[in-house]
Amino acid sequence: MRNGRIASLLAAGVAAAFVSTLTPAVAASPAGAADPLRPYTQQKVRWQRCDPKKPAGFQCATLKVPLDYGKPGGRTLDIAVSRLKAGSARERRGVLLLNPGGPGGPGLDMPVDAAEEFPGKVRRRYDLVGFDPRGVGRSSPVSCGLTDDEQRTERPYHAATFAKDVRWARSVADKCRARAGDTLRHITTRNTARDMDVIRAVLGEKKISYLGYSYGTYLGAVYTQMFPRRTDRFVLDSAVDPARVWRGMFQVWAEGTEPAFTRWSEWTARRNATYRLGRSPAEVRKVFRDLVARADRRPIPFEGEKLTGDDLRARRAVFFYAKPAAEWVAGLKKAAEGGKPAASPGAPGRSTTPRPPAFGPSVPSVPSDNSSASFWAVVCGDTRNWPRDPEQYRRDAVRDKARYPLYGDFASMIKPCAFWKPGSEPATTVNNKTGVLILQNEWDSQTPRVSGEGMHRALRGSRMVTVAGGEGHGVYGTKSCADEHATAYLTTGRLPARDLTCRTPAARKPLRLPVAAPPGVPEADLTR
Repeated sequence: MRNGRIASLLAAGVAAAFVSTLTPAVAASPAGAADPLRPYTQQKVRWQRCDPKKPAGFQCATLKVPLDYGKPGGRTLDIAVSRLKAGSARERRGVLLLNPGGPGGPGLDMPVDAAEEFPGKVRRRYDLVGFDPRGVGRSSPVSCGLTDDEQRTERPYHAATFAKDVRWARSVADKCRARAGDTLRHITTRNTARDMDVIRAVLGEKKISYLGYSYGTYLGAVYTQMFPRRTDRFVLDSAVDPARVWRGMFQVWAEGTEPAFTRWSEWTARRNATYRLGRSPAEVRKVFRDLVARADRRPIPFEGEKLTGDDLRARRAVFFYAKPAAEWVAGLKKAAEGGKPAASPGAPGRSTTPRPPAFGPSVPSVPSDNSSASFWAVVCGDTRNWPRDPEQYRRDAVRDKARYPLYGDFASMIKPCAFWKPGSEPATTVNNKTGVLILQNEWDSQTPRVSGEGMHRALRGSRMVTVAGGEGHGVYGTKSCADEHATAYLTTGRLPARDLTCRTPAARKPLRLPVAAPPGVPEADLTR
């Protein structure tokens, strides 16, 4: 494929790709009527250098898309797009669109990051294209005016504080509705997929290839469902289970943490001479549970913080990384006993979302709550299956704390979605035979293995490569054993003949691509 072939795209063909996925009001346009999306799909792109500190070939532009695809003549949004052209005009295949996840993660910097990580044979074949999804970063960023405390999502269940947490959830939903409700109801995965297809058309491509991490896997899967004929080579890395969006994805964190905690206790017991946390897995688990109970009675001062038992449980993601978790718990134990622990390299911190580069003469600042506002817009507005009764959340939190002691009540506790105004349309059912490649680490804290298996079931033409023993969120670009399979697929189009499980013999390289996690959630270092 060659870039700049907008003129060769027939307006009727572009319209057909959209009409099949738009609301009935647009789909019912009479034969021969003007394409209502033509102003968007054939808009001219004004590329300019993204950032003087970045490579000169790293270019950015701003596109227009409808806020509501059912009313394409109405309000518009800006979509910030970036690209690095393919390294070889002769070998070029097309564009590889990139998304870091979230929801709420900006992707404008991804082409530069990917160029440093991807093999040369991929760089030669594809223009690497990044974008900030609608409502995120430089793409008409949304805001609810939330305070720092209102953005704190980690809220365990306690009978004494449940009423306060209900008020928090209601307040966030009310503030978002009052501040940006007419916009937020259109910040959905389906509309972002439509935006991706506008990007495809504007770039002059009949099809797009795609690499999406985390939430980006769900976005990619929705695109395959809505635009199957526009789908080329799709790699879904660390996958979300489409059948469990979105409440189920909170709950899968709790489900996945328990076996990770068990695995960690077994690993640590075999190294009792080093960490002195117990000679058996049961003893190791008891040490941590005793620390939680002690911190509930009196917070443990550790690395500049005073940690409660809830704080320790909230950092459940560290247990997906055996060695860092052992170092962290050993440090906690020493601090609780009155010693001065060494700095723990395994201690999980709070996730941060990288800011996209500024470009252009009048780029607005990104609101401080943009990640949270766009996150809740998608998570709450994508689907209409959130319970509306606060008592349902109470019952589920009590039940799941018993089932999954580390994190069950956090996962099932009340969220703003209980009071959120429904999105503009129902969620997409992902159920097709598109040939995509799914990559999955066995021990992934944000999208556990069972989540990737759910995506594999939904995309019946997919193949899945699992890294046995693999730790961390994000696979491609880490020099793991899965990289060669993804590179082969992107460069040849051939999927593996069957699902594969491989093992990386040496410690994997840190993932430096900006894989985005949900905002405000304490977690282990995603780049480990």
